Amino acid sequence: MKVIAFTGGGTGGHIYPGLAVAAELKKNLPNVRIIWIGSSVGIDCSIVEAAGIEFFGVPSGKLRRYFSLRTVVDFFKVLAGFFAAKKILKKQKAALLFSKGGFVSVPPCAAAASLKIPVYTHESDYSPGLATKLNARFVLRTGGKIFTAYEDTARFFAPALRNLVITTGQPVRADFRSADAAKGDNTRTLLVLGGSQGAQEVNNLVIAALPQLTEHYTVVHQTGPGRQWDIKETEKYKPYPYIKDELPYIMKKAEIVMGRSGAGIWEWAVCGKPMILIPLTGSGTRGDQVENARYFEKAGAAIVLEGDNANPQGLADAVNELANNTQKRNAMAEASSKIGKIDASAAIARILEEKINEL
Repeated sequence: MKVIAFTGGGTGGHIYPGLAVAAELKKNLPNVRIIWIGSSVGIDCSIVEAAGIEFFGVPSGKLRRYFSLRTVVDFFKVLAGFFAAKKILKKQKAALLFSKGGFVSVPPCAAAASLKIPVYTHESDYSPGLATKLNARFVLRTGGKIFTAYEDTARFFAPALRNLVITTGQPVRADFRSADAAKGDNTRTLLVLGGSQGAQEVNNLVIAALPQLTEHYTVVHQTGPGRQWDIKETEKYKPYPYIKDELPYIMKKAEIVMGRSGAGIWEWAVCGKPMILIPLTGSGTRGDQVENARYFEKAGAAIVLEGDNANPQGLADAVNELANNTQKRNAMAEASSKIGKIDASAAIARILEEKINEL
């Protein structure tokens, strides 16, 4: 039995798209065994094992573009992760490695390359992150491919790597394509998502603007697990630490979706939703969420609130504008659906299947 290894983690945005590809492979190649190499701490294990995939944890250290005392400690974690991943790949006889990115993916990709195992990687953001740039070198050494969500992403890679780039869109779990909005009631709903861990800025804006938001909508709000939350549930406001199995149905039913602009916004596009995006900005980010948000805005699928415009009144005005303008909502929904119509999970799985059949 051939084994395909997956790697990636740290956030849901680096795990759920990989699980979507894994599900396609399991459906089409039932005799292939799939394993996942992720961080030995954090959310990786629980998400992957809940999807029915064997999980192997390795040490992981954060990759930084600047020096700090933590860099020294994390260097040794990355080194330990490399040797742990190499041992796993060798023992499990992996034939191929697919990376969904995040800092935890670099040691397994390096280990796979050292074992001459073909490496494939996918980049969710408009411009590639540091992990993808490092992993692309292992792709080149092993004859793999670099998948991207956005067509323009290829230009950010060195010329020697561009012929390895295939634009596929973003893998999205099948539940979002098959979800039935009819399962819910007819209440007008604004869905607020801050990513799998929640987002404090988004939470603060929602609470400050809540009286105006609930004039038009029932606000369903994923606040983030572990965050202190004292705002009580009402008929028009439904806070949840985390929304899991019900998310595809709630999203399908929602009239507008609001939140950050990480990889998860492709799920919103698959559901054809008008978006209000509040990208993460500041010194702790390389600006990838701003780039993602501006792409969806340019396509006509999103309103972007950034910098000084990301304030309670700006949010209330954006929601009010969409709530009262059916024509604009419908146009944005159509633009969103156009972006999300490509089934990236199936496209990537087909390419991996072809490679597996060659080996």
